[in-house]
Amino acid sequence: MKLTLVTGLTGLLLLVTIVELLRRRQLREKYGMLWLAVLLIVIPLSLFPRLLDDVAGFFGVVSGVSLVLFLGIVFLLLVCVHLSWEVSALEEETRTLAEDFALLRAQVDADRAARTESARDELVSHDG
Repeated sequence: MKLTLVTGLTGLLLLVTIVELLRRRQLREKYGMLWLAVLLIVIPLSLFPRLLDDVAGFFGVVSGVSLVLFLGIVFLLLVCVHLSWEVSALEEETRTLAEDFALLRAQVDADRAARTESARDELVSHDG
C-alpha cells in the first residue's frame, strides 16, 4: 500500500512539475506532451497495481514489474536516440551559422579595408 501511495504521489508531483515547466516555457511543447503522455499511463498503473499485472499477462509477460522495466528501458533508449538526432541537427546548424558568420566577417573586414584605403587615397590627393 505504501509503495502504491508513494508511486502515485510521485507521478502527480511529476505531472505538476511538467505542467509548470510548460507554463513557464522552460520545456518545449513536443517534449512536454511526451512526458504528459507517459505520466497519464504511469499514474493509473501506479494507483491500480493489479491492472499492471493484467496488462503484463495480456502481453505474455510473467510479471508486471518486468514489463515496466522493459518498457522503461525501451522508452529511455528512444529518448536517447531522439536527443542524439536533435544534437546532430543542432551541430550541423551551428557549423553552418559559424561558416556564414566567418564569410560575413571577412566581407565586412574587406569593405572596411577598402574604405580605409579609399579615405587614405582621398586624403593624399587633397594634400598633394
